[in-house]
Amino acid sequence: MVAYVVEELQDVTLDIAGPEGRLAGHDLMSPFVWTEGQTFRLLVRVLNNPLGPADPTGVIWAGDSEDGVMFRMREAPAIAPGPNPDDAGGCEDPTVIHGEDGHYVIFYTGVDIARSQGCLLVARGPTLTDLREQRVVLKAPEGEGNIKEATLVQGSDSQFRLFYEYARDGASRVGMAVGSSLNGPWTVTDDPFSIRESSWDNWHLSTGPVVQRDGCDPVMFYNGATVDARWRIGWVSFAPDFSRVTGRGVEPILMPPPAKARDATDIAFAASCVVMGDDIWLYYSLEDKILRRARVRRYL
Repeated sequence: MVAYVVEELQDVTLDIAGPEGRLAGHDLMSPFVWTEGQTFRLLVRVLNNPLGPADPTGVIWAGDSEDGVMFRMREAPAIAPGPNPDDAGGCEDPTVIHGEDGHYVIFYTGVDIARSQGCLLVARGPTLTDLREQRVVLKAPEGEGNIKEATLVQGSDSQFRLFYEYARDGASRVGMAVGSSLNGPWTVTDDPFSIRESSWDNWHLSTGPVVQRDGCDPVMFYNGATVDARWRIGWVSFAPDFSRVTGRGVEPILMPPPAKARDATDIAFAASCVVMGDDIWLYYSLEDKILRRARVRRYL
């Protein structure tokens, strides 16, 4: 059976997060990292701690790095709330795709001003500080739960899959939509996988990054939790056309270390992956405030 094994952990830091930095005292979540040549790029959700009643639930900042662990942050946010009413309350969970025109295509979660609903939006632009076009990709019907945490992949059948988290009956689930291009239109299909009643992922599920490599089934490092929201990171693999599940880890591959503070959340949450040779560098957050990456290897 295939196994995915964590072999190394590293802290991920931002060069302006020190005591005098403008992001000091902020929580850091959803680190989406990719490479362009020898440079690592980052988009990350930043929010105030403590979060005030009028504060946005997130602002998305960009950064750059030579080593993938220390990022120099840009001088201004990449995506900030408003004036679109669908993200006036916050911008969260960035996912970056490169469009056919070479521009960035960024799927992210928009939270309305009342913080009552989240939906998937997309922004486009030639640079990470020049993102102009915004539109809603998927939105839940009024009164239903959030749609968030986008993951985009293209299957062996050339169709795109949009994985996302949504809420149902007081729990998070992973949904999937299919489209012929990054512009859609998106057709919602059956959930790609579900909870396991007697396991660590028996109540909540959320999307994570998908790794596609020649000769291997695509694998998603997904997020799962119990009813008391103790989030861990596991893996599930699919057929190359994403028509069925081909494997799933019995135990999580990443768990939070013991918390230093009594009020800390018990959460490890996967956000993105960078593949370098045989190594998969999995970027994730701890306690909804700390960034790390794990070196993961696949074994047979």
